[in-house]
Formats: sequence, C-alpha cells, structure tokens
Amino acid sequence: MMKSRIDARFAALKAEDRAAFVAYVMAGDPNRATALEILKGLPAAGADLIELGFPFSDPMAEGPPIQKAAQRALKDGMTLKGVLDLAAEFRQGDDTTPLIMMGYLNPLVTWGFEAFAQAAAQAGIDGLIIVDCPPEEADPLADALDAADISLIRLATPTTDDKRLPVVLRRTSGFVYYVSVTGVTGAKEADAEAVRPAVARIRAASGLPVAVGFGIRTPERAGAIAQVADAAVVGSALVDEVAEALERNEDVTARVLSKVESLAKAVRSARTAALPA
Repeated sequence: MMKSRIDARFAALKAEDRAAFVAYVMAGDPNRATALEILKGLPAAGADLIELGFPFSDPMAEGPPIQKAAQRALKDGMTLKGVLDLAAEFRQGDDTTPLIMMGYLNPLVTWGFEAFAQAAAQAGIDGLIIVDCPPEEADPLADALDAADISLIRLATPTTDDKRLPVVLRRTSGFVYYVSVTGVTGAKEADAEAVRPAVARIRAASGLPVAVGFGIRTPERAGAIAQVADAAVVGSALVDEVAEALERNEDVTARVLSKVESLAKAVRSARTAALPA
C-alpha cells in the first residue's frame, strides 16, 4: 500500500529538517467561489498541509473569528456535501497536498459514518479532525474511516495527562494535533517553551508527528513553534484576514494568501535561523 499523503508529506519534511506549515480555512467563507480560489492558492503560498473547516452552527472549540467564518459560509449556503465538492475541485489540480477536514460530529451522524467516509475518500480527503467526538465513542467513526483509508486525527491538550494520553491516542493516525492553550481558538497565544515538553511526550507516546495549533497568529510565533513541533497550525489569523478584507472592500484571496506566505516563510526558516552561527 502506498503511503498516505499525510505520511509522505511529513516524511519529506523530516528529511528537510523543517516543520510543516498547516493552514486552516473555512470552506465557503466568505462564499464558495472565493473559498475555492483561496484553497487552490494555498500550496503555492506555502501551505504544506491544509485543514478545511466545515461550517457548523454550534461550534464549541472556536473563538469569535472562526465562529463568524462559519456563519458567513452557512449564510452563503455551504453544506457538508458542498465542502466535499470543494475538495474534489481542489484535487483536480493538486494530488499531493494533504487535505484534512475539521469540524463537529452532528453533520456526520446525520449523513452516516460509512457513507460520509466513502464520499470523503472520493473527494480526496486524507484526514478528519472531529473536535467533539470523545475517544471512548469514536470506534464507529474510526471503523468507517479505516475502511476508506482516511486518518482519524485526535486532539491532545494541556490537561491530557499520562493516564489519559493512551486513550486519546488509540486509533489515531497521520499526526496528533496538540492544542497549545486551554480555551477556544484565537483567544490566547501559544508559548513555544511551554509547548516543548508536551510535544516531546506526545511524540514519544504516539510515534506520530505532532502539530501545534490554537494561539499562533504571527510569523514570529509560528517560527518559534516550528522549532519545537513537527507542524504549526494557523487558523483564526487567516479567517481574520477574510473579515478584514471584506470590511475594507479589498481582494479577499490576495489578502489571505499574503498572510499565508509570511507565516509559511517563518516556519520554513525557523530551524535554520535557530542554528548557531
């Protein structure tokens, strides 16, 4: 069996001794056409992996920026099927960039796990992050994803202790997403030195790459995280660019991709910059 896109991308980056830059965008924000433009432009702007949020009316882990992004997408008519259609269009021009969907359980329950997993695989989805699915209740979803060769990527947090960690990691593949701060997205800043021991502990326990997200908004912060983790994930700072561009009547796609370029550059150069002269 060929390696998944996620495994292949992290292996390639490890060989280069650099972390991945992971860009999170909300599918359908601010509208379908613009969201597709942004999605297609992310790899060239420096995104090594893409997290594609699917809008949900009652998110529990999102701060105001991503909540508003979901509301804009829903208002424009984006659906879960529409997210998969976007992914499929992206895949027509890019067969290598890992694409991970991120969202909540209710829409998947409504669709049906097996049917959703098959549709996601056909659309070119590589991984799935479901924020509100406890590991104790994840087996039916994990079974469906395994059958479709899609990774179930789980979240670990600062409160995940050594007793809880094996439960969280069970049936996790692709990478582990470490939530660097307690609270919702976009509310606090991640501290690289505080994150370092947790990343090492999770990497040792899982044997998987560890991506750090929540609380990374600037190139400086992304670069610092890239020195200690296998990937830095940025979401709220990107959807903020959508909102700012709309407010100022600017080109949304250009503004978002410019932000991605600055963040990706910091991540790509982080370990080289950290080397002693």
